[in-house]
Amino acid sequence: MSDHYVYVLRCADDTLYTGYTTDIERRVREHERGDGAKYTRGRTPVDLVHVERFDSKSAAMSREYELKQYSKAEKERLVGG
Repeated sequence: MSDHYVYVLRCADDTLYTGYTTDIERRVREHERGDGAKYTRGRTPVDLVHVERFDSKSAAMSREYELKQYSKAEKERLVGG
């Protein structure tokens, strides 16, 4: 059984990116190298500002979708910004 994570990154341009992964450290490194999501390329460096762990991929993907529907103000409240 593996862990599934939903995470939020703060990009260099002060935007927030939400994603899903099974390995947080690897995924943040990928974003930093420019190998992550197209959105974060050119917006480095990125800071990991929020992580949630789930036991199932479906639960994590549902939460990722939910967070992606949030306004920037709602995301800022979530990450404490």
